[in-house]
Amino acid sequence: MNDVLIILADGFEEIEAVVTIDVLRRFDLDVCIASLTSKLEVASAHNVKIVADCTLEDCKDKDFKAIILPGGMPGSMNLRNNTDVIELLQKANNNNVIICSICAAAIALSQAGVLEGVKFTAYPGFEQYFETLPLTDMVVQDKNIITGKGPGAAFDFAMQIAKALGKETSQVVKGMLLE
Repeated sequence: MNDVLIILADGFEEIEAVVTIDVLRRFDLDVCIASLTSKLEVASAHNVKIVADCTLEDCKDKDFKAIILPGGMPGSMNLRNNTDVIELLQKANNNNVIICSICAAAIALSQAGVLEGVKFTAYPGFEQYFETLPLTDMVVQDKNIITGKGPGAAFDFAMQIAKALGKETSQVVKGMLLE
């Protein structure tokens, strides 16, 4: 089983994606970057291009311990409107896989129905996409769902995912914090 799948859609928020990928890889987690489309190069909301490891189609039937959706616009809407993403989230939730979103990407979790009865946070201004209001906390974990509020929460969001995957703060991460 691979450790982590992070799905990048054109228009993703680069801080949320890169910080999360970097932190999790520093914990020696196997992070698979999947492009939502058939092309491996994915452009961020600010036109930073990242080359994915594979397409979502290539890995949608594999098992992962965690699935992560970075926010950004129109990336979050692209995730929300993709039936493969919605089905993957529903299947993951049924199997108690850790499901993570940051910023506006929580709208995809809402579309998949995985936020029902779960406390979560999301980027302000997207309340109309949720049946219940998001919390204002920077990072929230409830059951198997981890959510982050926005780009400023990226490091804490990634650290919470690592913790949920059984990793303890290492010297490498402490070095990043300059402790």
